[in-house]
Amino acid sequence: MHVVLAGGGTAGHIEPALSLADALRRRDPRIGITALGTTKGLETRLVPERGYDLELIPAVPLPRKPTSELFTVPSRLAGTVRRAAEVLDKVGADVVVGFGGYVALPAYFAARRRAVPIVLHEANVRPGLANRVGARMTDRIATGSPDCRIGGGRYIGMPLRRALATLDRAALRAEACDAFGLEKDRPTLLVYGGSQGARRLNEAVAAAAPTFTAGGIQILHAVGRANYDESAQHAAAAGEGGTGARYVTVPYLDRMDLAYAAADLVLCRGGAMTCAEVAAVGLPAAYVPLPIGNGEQRLNAQPVVRAGGGLIVDDADLTADWLTRELVPLAQDHEKLERMGRAAAELGRRDADEALADLVFEAAGSNPAVAAGPTGLGSPGAGA
Repeated sequence: MHVVLAGGGTAGHIEPALSLADALRRRDPRIGITALGTTKGLETRLVPERGYDLELIPAVPLPRKPTSELFTVPSRLAGTVRRAAEVLDKVGADVVVGFGGYVALPAYFAARRRAVPIVLHEANVRPGLANRVGARMTDRIATGSPDCRIGGGRYIGMPLRRALATLDRAALRAEACDAFGLEKDRPTLLVYGGSQGARRLNEAVAAAAPTFTAGGIQILHAVGRANYDESAQHAAAAGEGGTGARYVTVPYLDRMDLAYAAADLVLCRGGAMTCAEVAAVGLPAAYVPLPIGNGEQRLNAQPVVRAGGGLIVDDADLTADWLTRELVPLAQDHEKLERMGRAAAELGRRDADEALADLVFEAAGSNPAVAAGPTGLGSPGAGA
C-alpha cells in the first residue's frame, strides 16, 4: 500500500500528517508514504527530518473568503493538479489523505481524476476552502474538534506525536523538572506562544513573574528564539522573593513531553494543535486566542473551556494584573487544577493517529492488525 499525505504549509497541517505516517508505519513498516509539499512550506525541513519522501508541487494560494478571486482558482490550479496527478501515478497511490491548506486542494482533484480514495482530516472548527471542497469528494472525514461542522465529519481529535499520545506526566515529572532546573514539589506555570513566542504573553508574564515566584509558583517560559536573552534568563532563575521559586526562560521547547510533564497549568495561544495537545495530556490552561483571522483560535479553545478544562482571556485583556488576579490563586489551588485537568483529559483524544489510520486502511480496503493496541473512532484519550 502507498499513501500520499497532503498537508503542507504550516506545522498545524504537517505535524498531524507525520503523526499519521508514524502510526501507519507502526502497523506495517512496508507501507509506502509520500508527502506532497511546496518549496515555501515547513515541510521541506520537517518531512525529510522524519524520514519520509517529499514531492514538491507548485503553490497556489487560496482565498480565505468567497471573493472574486475564488473564480480564478480553477485556472491557476490546473498545472498544480497535473503535477499532483503525476506524483500519484509515480508512487502508485492507493489513498490520498488531506489535511487542508495549499497542497490539499490539488491533491483532492488529482485523486478524483485517478479514482484514488480520499481521506480528509479537518483540524479547525471552521474548515478552510480546500477541505470544504474536498469534503464533497469523500465520506471518510475526520475532525480535530467536536465543534467542527464539516458535513459527515467524525470527531477523532488531532493526531499527536507518540511522545505526547503516550505521555505519563506523573512518571516523567521528576526528570522533566531536572531538565529545566525546576523543583518537582512546586506548582509550575508553563508559558508558550508558538515557535516564535508571543509578545503579549512575554510582556505580561515577565511583569507578573515576581508575584508568581513570591507565591511559590515556578514559571517555565518559552519566549521564542528572537526574544531570548541568556543573561536575563540567569538573573530571573535566581529565585526572587525569597521563596526559591524560579522563573526559567528558554528560547524554544523541543521536548514538549518534558514541558507538559513539568507543568501544572498552561498559558498559551489557541492554535488547533496546541488545544489538542494540552487537552490530551490533561493539563488545565488559560487560552489567549490570537486576535487575527476569523476568530478560529477562540473557537478552537471553546470546547475544552466549556468542559471545565480551561479559561479564555482576550489578548487585549492579558496583563500582569490579570495574571496576578486569576492565575496566581489558580496555580496555588491543587484540587481545582486536578478537576480541570480531568475535564480536559476527558475531552481530549490520544488515539487520533490510530483512528485516522483505521480510515486509511478502510479506504484502501485492507485491515492489518493494530500494532499499537486497540482503538476506535472517537474513543476518549486516557487522562494524564
